[in-house]
Amino acid sequence: MANISQSSEGAFDFRRVMGEWRLPGLDFEAMAQAQRRNIEALTHANQVALEGTQTWVRRNLELARQSMEDLQAMLSEITKPDGSMEDRLARQAEFSRKAIEKGLENFRELAEVMTKANADAMDVIAKRVSEGLDEVRDLAKKAA
Repeated sequence: MANISQSSEGAFDFRRVMGEWRLPGLDFEAMAQAQRRNIEALTHANQVALEGTQTWVRRNLELARQSMEDLQAMLSEITKPDGSMEDRLARQAEFSRKAIEKGLENFRELAEVMTKANADAMDVIAKRVSEGLDEVRDLAKKAA
């Protein structure tokens, strides 16, 4: 039975354990390197996703601040006692229409930011999957 041991850094050493088992045609060093590249790709994909999420949060906060300023301006304009009640109601309806349009535009923008972040992260993973399949093919050719 293999002696499960740790590397000098204290982490589990897959190569050391698998090195004790000699199976013809299996390159454990290549397998360990492939797994390292898989972990690096996942780390990179997570970083890309995190950066996209941070962009989304910053933009969301910016839009919220802008919306509050717009609301404050609208309330200031609506509460002015100038004009008839019908004029004030018409202004309020126009402000409401603009607010709804702006809200939908902001929603679309935020959805696009998050969609791009997700697509970028998935591109990293898809690229690594393709590379991994090429590696498997190459290892199979070596073993044959």
